[in-house]
Amino acid sequence: MIDLRLLREDPDRVRASQRARGEDVALVDSLLSADERRRSSGVRFDELRAEQRSLGKLIPKASADEKAELLKRAEQLKADVKAADVERDAADSETRELLLQLGNLVHPDVPVGGEEDFVTLETHGEIRDFATEGFEPKDHLELGTILGAIDTERGAKVSGSRFYFLTGIGALLELALVNAAIAQATAAGFTPMLTPALVRPQSMAGTGFLGQAAQDVYHLDKDDLYLVGTSEVALAAYHMDEIIDADRLPLRYAGFSPCFRREAGSHGKDTRGIFRVHQFDKVEMFSYVAPEDSQAEHQRLLDWEKQWLTSLELPFRVIDVASADLGSSASRKFDCEAWIPTQGKYRELTSTSDCTEFQSRRLQIRVRDGKQVKPLATLNGTLCAVPRTIVAILENHQQADGSVRVPEVLRPYLGGREVLEPVAK
Repeated sequence: MIDLRLLREDPDRVRASQRARGEDVALVDSLLSADERRRSSGVRFDELRAEQRSLGKLIPKASADEKAELLKRAEQLKADVKAADVERDAADSETRELLLQLGNLVHPDVPVGGEEDFVTLETHGEIRDFATEGFEPKDHLELGTILGAIDTERGAKVSGSRFYFLTGIGALLELALVNAAIAQATAAGFTPMLTPALVRPQSMAGTGFLGQAAQDVYHLDKDDLYLVGTSEVALAAYHMDEIIDADRLPLRYAGFSPCFRREAGSHGKDTRGIFRVHQFDKVEMFSYVAPEDSQAEHQRLLDWEKQWLTSLELPFRVIDVASADLGSSASRKFDCEAWIPTQGKYRELTSTSDCTEFQSRRLQIRVRDGKQVKPLATLNGTLCAVPRTIVAILENHQQADGSVRVPEVLRPYLGGREVLEPVAK
C-alpha cells in the first residue's frame, strides 16, 4: 500500500497514477474522506478518554452534591467513549479497505498506456533467417514431439487443457535449466530457496495478488489457502511482521517453486503447446533493499536476466512496460521478450518489477536504520520460467532434421550433450 501521508500531501500525484493505470480516480477522494473520518474520530475518542480519566480523579474528592452530577456525567462519557471507539474502528477499517484497493504509484518514467504502449529499450542477439538456411522452422510442440520431450495430449487427458507432461529429454532439459539458473543466481550472491506453493490469505493479499489479479489465483476453500502463481509471494512474506537491521541489506533470495495460474483472461490465447499453461516451474529472484536503493537494484535484476538469456544464446528485447499493464504492486516493470520464430514476434520470458515500499507496508516488513524504523523496498525478477524458456530454446536452436542444439551453458547439466536428438519412432 502507499503512504497515507503522501496521499494527504500530494493527492494529485496519486490521482495521476490511478489515471495512468486506467484505474478508478474517484477512489482517491473516497480514501481521503475515509482517512479524514478516521483521524477526526480518533481525536474525538482521545478527547473523551482524557475527560473520562480526569473525571475519574475528581469523583472521589467531590462533595455528596457534586458527586451525583459527576457520576451522571461519567455514565454519559462511558456511552460516548464506546460510540467513539466504534466509529474510530469503522473509519479505520474503511480506510484500510480502500487503501488496499489502490495500486502502487507509477514511476514518472513509465510510458503511459495499455499493453501495446510499451517502449523498447534494447535488443540483443540475431534473429535467424531460416529461409536462407533452407528449411521452415517447426514450432516447439512439433519439435517436442519429435524429441519425445513434450506430451500435451496425455496432459489434457489427466488434468485438462493447458496441462502437459515433460518426458525424457524434456524433463532433463527442465532440470538443466533450473540448475543452471540457480547456479547463476548463487554466483551473484542470492540465497537459494525452495518455497511453499500454498500460502495463507495474508501472504497473498500482502503481495498484491488478491486485487486485480485475483481471477487468476487458485483458492482451496476448505483450507483457506492459495496456490501461488509465483514464488514471489512466499519470498515477500518470508520476512512478514519483521524488523530487519539495515546492515543486513540487501537480502537476495532465489526461489524455486511450482506456480499455478488460472489464466482466466486468456481464453483462446496460446492454446497450442506449453507457452501459456496452468502449472509450471520457475526460478524467481527477490530482493529486500533500502528504499533509496530500489532503482539501482531494479537495474541489477534486469542485468542478471539479460545475462541469463544471453547465456542461452536467445535473441531478445527489453521493454519498459506501460502503466496500465504493470500490475498493482509494481511502480515500474521491465520485461525481457525472446524471439519466437514460428510466431514471428517477441514474447515475454522474464520480468522484473520495482515494488518500492508497496508490499512491505502491507506485510509489515521494516528496516531499522539507527533509531529510525521504516518500510523497506521489495523487488522481484523472473530468472527462468521453465516452459516458456523451453519454447524459446527449441524454436531458436532447432536444426533441419528436428534436432536441437544445446546452448553451452546447459551442456554440463545435460551430461555433456551438444544436441538433443529425435527419438526413434
